[in-house]
Amino acid sequence: TFAIAVVGTIIAAVICIPLAFLGARNIIRFRPVSGVSKFILSIIRVFPEIVMALIFIKAVGPGSFSGVLALGIHSVGMLGKVFAEDIENIDLSATESLKASGANKMKTLVFAVVPQILPTFLSLILYRFELNLRSASILGLIGAGGIGTPLIFALQTRSWDRVG
Repeated sequence: TFAIAVVGTIIAAVICIPLAFLGARNIIRFRPVSGVSKFILSIIRVFPEIVMALIFIKAVGPGSFSGVLALGIHSVGMLGKVFAEDIENIDLSATESLKASGANKMKTLVFAVVPQILPTFLSLILYRFELNLRSASILGLIGAGGIGTPLIFALQTRSWDRVG
């Protein structure tokens, strides 16, 4: 269960970064690109983890891999949407200063945008990890690995000492 939550959170943290930057309207000035990125993130967030797990169980079979995919993909939607909004709310004075001194887009991004969003990024990743840890135990009940699978077997056989 712990490993499923860790790997799912890492997958989400890596995949959501480019989608968040594409969804931020102050970074990507071309409105259709940012609109499509936010729409994709919203569509991903619509499906709960348990529905995603059922889809992935049918696609890749029962086990931990389907649980990791379900948690990872579902977390991309939430993290990407929140990160995009956080990027849109940054203070642009640092980026303007770097542009005025001759910095290119990459240096402006690394030295002005990333330091402003990094604390929020790390705190939201830890929060999402906590949510994924809780969800991973529930996903085992439907066959997506974790502690839920032995728990459901113990409940079915009425082995109350193992349930406890």
